[in-house]
Amino acid sequence: MTAHSATATRARTGGPKDDGPKIFEHAMGWVLVMVIAMLVTRLGLL
Repeated sequence: MTAHSATATRARTGGPKDDGPKIFEHAMGWVLVMVIAMLVTRLGLL
């Protein structure tokens, strides 16, 4: 079995090369950052 045929049979599990709604991912990333920041400040960890 060659390297090419081994990778061809492997299932794709997603990753950076998948095309998708990039603006949605970017916005959700910032929402997560803001939620963590609010949680940290509310708990007095800063």
